[in-house]
Amino acid sequence: MLPAQRALLSVSDKSGLADFARGLHELGIELISTGGTMKHIEEAEVPVAKVASVTGSPEILDGRVKTLHPTIHGGILADRGRASHLAELSEHGIRPIDLVVANLYPFEETIANPSATPAECVEMIDIGGPCMLRAAAKNFSGVVVVVDPEDYPQILVALQEHGGVVPEEIRRRLALKAFRHTQAYDTAIANWLGAEEGNAFPERVSLQLEREFVPRYGENPHQASAIYSVASEGGVLGGMRQIQGKELSWNNMLDADATRKLASLFEPPTVVITKHNNPCGVGTADTLEEAYRRALACDPVSAFGSIIAVNRPVDETLAAAMADLFVEVVIAPSYGDNALARYGKKKNLRVLECPLYRADAGDMELRGIDGGFLAQTPDGLVEDTSAWTCPTESQPTDDEQAALEFNWLVCRYVKSNAIVVGNSQQTVGIGAGQMSRLDSCRLALDKAVLEVNGAVAASDAFFPFRDGLDVLAEAGIRAVVQPGGSKRDDEVIAAANEHGMAMLFTGQRHFRH
Repeated sequence: MLPAQRALLSVSDKSGLADFARGLHELGIELISTGGTMKHIEEAEVPVAKVASVTGSPEILDGRVKTLHPTIHGGILADRGRASHLAELSEHGIRPIDLVVANLYPFEETIANPSATPAECVEMIDIGGPCMLRAAAKNFSGVVVVVDPEDYPQILVALQEHGGVVPEEIRRRLALKAFRHTQAYDTAIANWLGAEEGNAFPERVSLQLEREFVPRYGENPHQASAIYSVASEGGVLGGMRQIQGKELSWNNMLDADATRKLASLFEPPTVVITKHNNPCGVGTADTLEEAYRRALACDPVSAFGSIIAVNRPVDETLAAAMADLFVEVVIAPSYGDNALARYGKKKNLRVLECPLYRADAGDMELRGIDGGFLAQTPDGLVEDTSAWTCPTESQPTDDEQAALEFNWLVCRYVKSNAIVVGNSQQTVGIGAGQMSRLDSCRLALDKAVLEVNGAVAASDAFFPFRDGLDVLAEAGIRAVVQPGGSKRDDEVIAAANEHGMAMLFTGQRHFRH
């Protein structure tokens, strides 16, 4: 590869551009450019030639056609190792272009603006930029392609240290980066066009994922892992910020996701304590401190080494109340300075700042299986409790109604089969992940360390037999909420009437596998 002599610059993101252009000029590299990029370079008092002066053709169609010309693409694509290519360049009066610096129109930023019109979004579909990038990346054996302003300093250093030649390993890495850049761009456009069609599950789905970090291992120490974010979504867990603590593990992230989502379902101050992707205590109160004490009381043994999420800013009172419990991760929308000072005494405690979760109807959840993925929309159903029906002779009291609504929300993030026993302010016992709903009923009661008599129960799906209801009634459960819909609903309703229990049908189930 010969020393670089000419560079073509055409960028939307002009970060660091002036200094980079000046550095290239000082190395004796001729600069050619277009439109706003050229103006930016000229304002920095760096010599630059207009692309039109090289092509002999003006920019046309409101700038849609600027660099789409044989003089540009011949100069980029010519294989420096082929004598025939060099002869053709000479025949047509084309000079090689050794360095292409380009990044693309801000398409994603434009479509994220609610006021952007479809026509404005279409104008942000770059054509010339991706063509130049792909051409330069394909020909990385003789051309340096740069898409990221953060790479400018190392390019200048490489040119200075290697006599105007960027080493091959760097050129190859930059080419890979360029192809990923255009891939992400095309994916964003395809997803936007697909969304415009109104199809929640298009025939083909393209994902652009960015690696956020690499934990030490996956679910188990013998498994490798990485955490990726969807490029267009602003980061994992709503764009979390880790304020303190040791590195997050794969299991931490999985548990943090479920804990944050459950806490976000509640309006009053609420604390959720999770262990192994299941809540082991949920409490609500006028203050987070009291909500925490209620959540912890449900299962203080399982709370050791747990994940805790809250739906309010954390104050010093809550942080102080948590001082005696070993916690892996705390998640909140924000923290007071005094609370952070308290948490700072536990250097390993991971403290995450995350916005509350709000399900978007346009979201798609993917779960990997061998050879593919399962796709579904999120379980973001907003419960309309006024639509619930009561098929039993007994009606729930006001307090029982509040308790049923509270525990029904908790049920959504308990692994199926799920039974949640509690009152209007806290969970009392949670039966999760059993193969039999009867076993889940028994487990919820066995786990209870608080008073069960007079509590209520929520079931994520219908009772297939009356046996589960009989077990709950014998323990003193006074009311039950469930979806209904079993072919034995009449048998289950009769059992509730025999026990004097109130029962509500929601008409919706909330399986979580």
